[in-house]
Amino acid sequence: MNSPVTPFDFHHCLEACAQGDRRALQALYDHEGPRLLGVARRIARDNATAEDIVHDAFIRIWTGAASYDPARGSARGWIYSITRHLALNSIRDTRRETVLDDADMAAVPTLPGRLDDLALWSGSAKIYRCLEQLQPGPQHCILHAYVDGCSHAEIATLLGAPLGTVKAWIKRSLKALRECLE
Repeated sequence: MNSPVTPFDFHHCLEACAQGDRRALQALYDHEGPRLLGVARRIARDNATAEDIVHDAFIRIWTGAASYDPARGSARGWIYSITRHLALNSIRDTRRETVLDDADMAAVPTLPGRLDDLALWSGSAKIYRCLEQLQPGPQHCILHAYVDGCSHAEIATLLGAPLGTVKAWIKRSLKALRECLE
């Protein structure tokens, strides 16, 4: 006779993650990673984007496991909610991009192609001074993102840095720039 299969204990995994147990995160990833990837793929409709979403979801699960509240819903629902929200945010960010036709492109001024040419910012001495205060890595991330129009993944490839590091540098740099400009 077959023994009954023990259901996966999502709640216990999240508790263990909250206490820093990396094996619990690995178990959670092994158990739900493929299904979460499927959810992200259905929403993002792009395999590479879906993989980034799942990666970011597991970082959020790891860092936010202590904030999970069983009174608000199931542990499994919580991890799926994180993944869905990240995927939907990714879609919203992508939709903000405007596709220009040839006539539109002719009206856009040409920007300098050199990343380290901060002369582009010379019209605003304050932003120039604030950018100079950033470390080289974060500074390059900001310039690639806002001058060259690169995505986070493209910046990671250009700089040879992990995607999560690039995202963190951009987030912290934008905060530092805002504070500097105030």
